[in-house]
Amino acid sequence: MIKRCTDVAISAAGLLTLAPFMSLIALLVKLTSQGPALYAGVRAGQFGKPFRLLKFRTMVVNAERIGGPSTSDDDPRVTPMGRFLRKYKLDELPQLINVLSGEMSLVGPRPEVLSEVALYTPEERQLLTVKPGVTDWASLHFHNEGEILKGATDPHRAYRELIRPEKIRLGLKYVRSRSLSVDIEILLMTIRTLFDTRIRASAALPSGNKSEDKRECVARK
Repeated sequence: MIKRCTDVAISAAGLLTLAPFMSLIALLVKLTSQGPALYAGVRAGQFGKPFRLLKFRTMVVNAERIGGPSTSDDDPRVTPMGRFLRKYKLDELPQLINVLSGEMSLVGPRPEVLSEVALYTPEERQLLTVKPGVTDWASLHFHNEGEILKGATDPHRAYRELIRPEKIRLGLKYVRSRSLSVDIEILLMTIRTLFDTRIRASAALPSGNKSEDKRECVARK
């Protein structure tokens, strides 16, 4: 009950506060590429019940028909505006609506596509006993998932080999040890990780005509 009340309070406050900013993002998405401002992909919710996960659209229309469910930083399906939104995780903001409606929680295992859930082992299906979340231990550990998959000839195969095993382990870790204090810790660490790896790194980029390699090096630091 406390977790649900916290979800409702924070998501409602966030939506009210960020409404003008989110409206601006929606307008920019519409103006910079063809298609709707929002993407609503089917994901497995608690107990495997399908729901529509909301995001600002960052890819071309019908992207799921063109490629697989995993996306690398160099995926040609991602729009220029989409790359910016993904970099700063702004595409995830509409999920506050999913949280407010009760389909998601602020903290919990990230929701997967139905085809991935169909492959879950009995142990892995424990992930479905809780509501999926906007962030969790795996989101922190793989905050640079797109960079990890960059250059892969088959990004989804690379995802299954390089990311999925640890992501599942961290998800199960959360399910088995979840508490209000753990949720607060994850939320605070998410804010810190976003600041350290995105905002602070961008502010540290050198001005002038430096090489791309140098810019990437600074960002990674």
